[in-house]
Amino acid sequence: MSGCTYDLHIHSCLSPCGDDSMTAYNIAGMAKIKGLRAAALTDHNTCRNCRPFFSACAGYGVVPVPGMELTTAEEIHLLLLFDSLEQAEAFEDKFAPFRCRIPNRPDIFGNQYLIADDDSVSGEYEFLLPPASSLGLSDACELALSFGAAVIPAHIDRPANGIIGILGQMPESPRFGCVELKDPKALPELVRTDPSIGSCRVITDSDAHYLWDINEADAVLPVDPHGDPDGVRKRIIAYLKGR
Repeated sequence: MSGCTYDLHIHSCLSPCGDDSMTAYNIAGMAKIKGLRAAALTDHNTCRNCRPFFSACAGYGVVPVPGMELTTAEEIHLLLLFDSLEQAEAFEDKFAPFRCRIPNRPDIFGNQYLIADDDSVSGEYEFLLPPASSLGLSDACELALSFGAAVIPAHIDRPANGIIGILGQMPESPRFGCVELKDPKALPELVRTDPSIGSCRVITDSDAHYLWDINEADAVLPVDPHGDPDGVRKRIIAYLKGR
């Protein structure tokens, strides 16, 4: 079995910090060029561009993973990755009331473009997406798990919005079986200061906001990349959940 090349943390033009060129087809096409078998769309506090991303990935032979970068009330970033588009969209509907309701100022924060299946702009989301939701860490994890998500603390090696930077250490509860790093070289020091991290599965993602930031095909999951996209995606999520 060969491994599965991946980048599971990519922002589209729906995230105001994402470049306007980060459309569904551009992301899927760049993932293909870079040799990635799987790519996840994880906008700030929303899954609303995941459906066109699935259409784009189908044309390029890339396995799409629907997701979200959720910001908890404590300002912790959690990477949520779902088995199916339907699960992600159901979670989106349930999570929506917990989002911040501050109107976006595109001139200050950036555009928040919704994309249609043909990659055209179909509209803009009116409220600013990145601010903290009203869900605390435990409640956010519980809700996401109820929709079958793999819940992964994002970029724990960063002080800003990383769970260790916010809390000072990995919490005893909720417990996480997988963590995300921006720089894999940071792992030994993290394990030295908190040995519990050594028992976690580790993924390395780009957190891309520009097309050129999307990962090269260097990171590999020990998952069979062959077969239909649904099967590959389910194996990825199962691995991230520690199965």
